[in-house]
Amino acid sequence: MHEAFIEPLEFAFMQRAFIAAALAGVVCAVVGTFVVLKGLGFMGDAIAHSSLTGMAAAFALGGNVLWGAMAWVVPASFGMTFLARRSRLVMDTSIGIIYAAGFSLGIIILSRVDNFTPDLFSFLFGNVLGASWGDVAAIGGVTAGVLALVFLLYKELLATSYDADLAAASGVPVKLVQYALPLFIGVTTVAALTSVGIVLVLALLVTPAATARILARRVPGIMAGAVVVALASVVGGLYLSFHLDLPSGPTIVLFSTGLFGVAFLVSLAEGVLWRRPSFVATTAPSNEA
Repeated sequence: MHEAFIEPLEFAFMQRAFIAAALAGVVCAVVGTFVVLKGLGFMGDAIAHSSLTGMAAAFALGGNVLWGAMAWVVPASFGMTFLARRSRLVMDTSIGIIYAAGFSLGIIILSRVDNFTPDLFSFLFGNVLGASWGDVAAIGGVTAGVLALVFLLYKELLATSYDADLAAASGVPVKLVQYALPLFIGVTTVAALTSVGIVLVLALLVTPAATARILARRVPGIMAGAVVVALASVVGGLYLSFHLDLPSGPTIVLFSTGLFGVAFLVSLAEGVLWRRPSFVATTAPSNEA
């Protein structure tokens, strides 16, 4: 048992994988808490897929694919909010428009690249085992920046997660939060690209927070629980992928899904034994939050 635990850590590529995936998991869990409370899971999926445009453009130009994705998701995130606020469209519709356009444009760019190789698909399905120390540093920088901004705007994000109208009446800069949260989601998506790829990034962004949401009622507890679930998923998934020779990204995602299943069963058992007060995101926050 001890050897099974130590053996993966003897390899440099596994050390980098653990660090990179853990950093991505933490930032996804923190931002994912507000994604789950606000019901913005589709936005995370849309941004992840539309980032293919930035990745494809960077690949075609011989640049860094991750920074190419970042260059796309920042304006795309603002565009989703701007389109929803300045038109008669609901947010889901504007998200769908940017999603379809971004993903389609990325495919067109790739179709025009003569020297395209399947290596780019590692960014679609994840290649955390191939992360370099430069990738780890980039993910660490993005993670630190996003976490700093989230905690700087924590009270505003918390207030708007319950009731945006009440928050606006209380003097909270709701418009700022409405633009900031999609930006956080977009940047977080890029940070997780190396770990699980754009196809699977939604799982780290939503599943840990959803798992914690089942078991906790207040936002700090949900956020802390989401971080724990994300880290457990990363560690457990990487160990399983190493010893069972499985693809790392999907294994991390399935491990996280398994933890969600356990939490769901626990909640069902609690519902049989006693009724827990439910957390309602549309009510005003209590002082305990």
